[in-house]
Amino acid sequence: MASKAKAKVSNERSILPERFVDILEDAFHGLLGIILFIVALGALFFTIERLLTTNPFFPTGMIQGVNDILFIVIILEILRTVIARFTDGVYQLDKFLIIGVIAAVRHILTVGASLTLGSYKDNEAFQRSLLELGVNAGIVVALVLAIYMSKQAHTNRAN
Repeated sequence: MASKAKAKVSNERSILPERFVDILEDAFHGLLGIILFIVALGALFFTIERLLTTNPFFPTGMIQGVNDILFIVIILEILRTVIARFTDGVYQLDKFLIIGVIAAVRHILTVGASLTLGSYKDNEAFQRSLLELGVNAGIVVALVLAIYMSKQAHTNRAN
């Protein structure tokens, strides 16, 4: 059945040759990788500058520093995913799930730190922050479960 589908696809003619499209796609992904690296470097310099100039350093500077560093980690994980696209030829689900976990944990840490170290909040803002923490915790659990299920599927496929 799959061979019939492949034969049908190979018999169809496209406007652009497949090899040309592959080269363009690889060049575009390479350009995106370079741009992501430049963005990560810019974010790193901005983070260092902000850490040195934020007053007071504790707690505001520390919260911003952790938030900024996790943002850089997210950018680098996206860059790693683009690079993996070159080696494997496909985007890997696991890498996007990991990026989602990092982003959700980043938000949990930021909200939690601002609740713990921040100034007084009214009841409505406090309740909203607690809801954000709960939703993000649920997202982390769901994404970790998805990573586990994906790893199990890869293991079962290998056997």
